[in-house]
Amino acid sequence: MTRPALWTAIAETLSADIASGHYRPGEQLPTEAQLAARFTVNRHTVRRALADLADRGLVRSRRGAGVFVAAQPADYALGRRVRFHQNVLASGRMPSRQINRLETRHADQREAEALGLPPGAPVHVVEGLSLADGVPLAAFRSVFPAERFPDLLARVEAEPSITAALRASGVGDYTRAQTRLTAKAARGPLALALGLSEGAPVLRTVAVNIDEAGHPIEFGTTWFAGDRVTLTYAPD
Repeated sequence: MTRPALWTAIAETLSADIASGHYRPGEQLPTEAQLAARFTVNRHTVRRALADLADRGLVRSRRGAGVFVAAQPADYALGRRVRFHQNVLASGRMPSRQINRLETRHADQREAEALGLPPGAPVHVVEGLSLADGVPLAAFRSVFPAERFPDLLARVEAEPSITAALRASGVGDYTRAQTRLTAKAARGPLALALGLSEGAPVLRTVAVNIDEAGHPIEFGTTWFAGDRVTLTYAPD
């Protein structure tokens, strides 16, 4: 009887560890060196086993960070009111935001048209990552009319919540006027930021949010990691 390859046995052992809850969704597996020592094999054999687990969707590799147990995709509702914090809490996970860019610059043509501004008008740009249980779900860029919200960047810097910053700026409620959804491939900095392989699928949404009077206040683009989010339409 032919003995199974060592990497197959290692993959099955790690699969059983994951199924038993020894390593939970979102948690990092031991390093290749640690696994090689555990199973008394070389790192190439461990790499084959991890590749098999990745092919089965049990683990995900993040460049420069390691190998993590794959989480089940989080439901993310797209409706007239899209609130990241509420959506992630509803999926049973802990939301957080990482702000990577706060800048005031001139609007490009598309931004100006979306926000109803004259060409080259000043806009605030907020970029960052949206995370659930510390795992990046999406990268985002939000653009706001600077003259209407002069203190917005300072508010976001103090508390990384767009909703809270807008409320403090006098916008009690806002809704989504339109959303465009497109499938894309993660490349370069986007793949790196989301911890995805080059060319991995992402879902891009481009949206305009309006205040209670119908005035555009936010032009937002979000890139969701395709294997971590299930986008659903929820009219509200």
